[in-house]
Amino acid sequence: MSGHSKWHNIKAKKSKMDAQRGKVFTKLTRELVIAAREGGPNPETNLRLRVAIDKARAANMPKDNIDKAIAKGAGNLEGQEFVESLYEGYGPGGVAILVEVTTDNKNRTAADVRRIFSRHGGTLAESGAVSWQFERKGVIELNKEQVPSIDELTLELIDLGVDDVLEEDDSVTIYTQPDALSRVLDYLNEAGIEVSRAELEFIAKNYISVSEEEGRKILSMLEELDDNDDVQEVYTNADLPEVLTAEE
Repeated sequence: MSGHSKWHNIKAKKSKMDAQRGKVFTKLTRELVIAAREGGPNPETNLRLRVAIDKARAANMPKDNIDKAIAKGAGNLEGQEFVESLYEGYGPGGVAILVEVTTDNKNRTAADVRRIFSRHGGTLAESGAVSWQFERKGVIELNKEQVPSIDELTLELIDLGVDDVLEEDDSVTIYTQPDALSRVLDYLNEAGIEVSRAELEFIAKNYISVSEEEGRKILSMLEELDDNDDVQEVYTNADLPEVLTAEE
């Protein structure tokens, strides 16, 4: 799943810059509103909200902003009505791309996404044309220093619904079944292991190697999609060259 980590690492660095100018708060607010609307305002019983709150806190979003977004989602405060959509398509070199959006104007967002795909030589596809190439999984990242033994951690987690545990340079990434994410987070919390990041994501079943030239075109497209305020997440099955990760 190294292809997943490459785009995520690039996006994480970019998100830090977004956070400095407050842009990321727009996306976090929408996710909090949707999560509270769909599953209620209690993070103990609403996994999606629990994850959204953790993301907001990690981005240093003020508590008052978080509370107001949850209240709007729960119907306790007036606010804009948001809807979710998933766009599927192909990017440069025919790589698969999924785009999750939360918008208050579907026509505007559809036009924006279509324009970005077209500008970068990509094409939008019908529902189901691309999504079958991905799986929904829980993704948890830990600081490597907190995990003395990867093998022991894997043995402890395997019965909780963990699919894989991968060790990288300074982090450990745990992949779970969607319904196991909450159980694994509870276990790590009880064990005193701090979680750096926890999300539900689309993970490609297989990653496609691309050349540096194609990789630059793909990355440019992914970044422009990610820059759109209505876009929550962007996923691809492109295995971007290491040189692009190092440049960001």
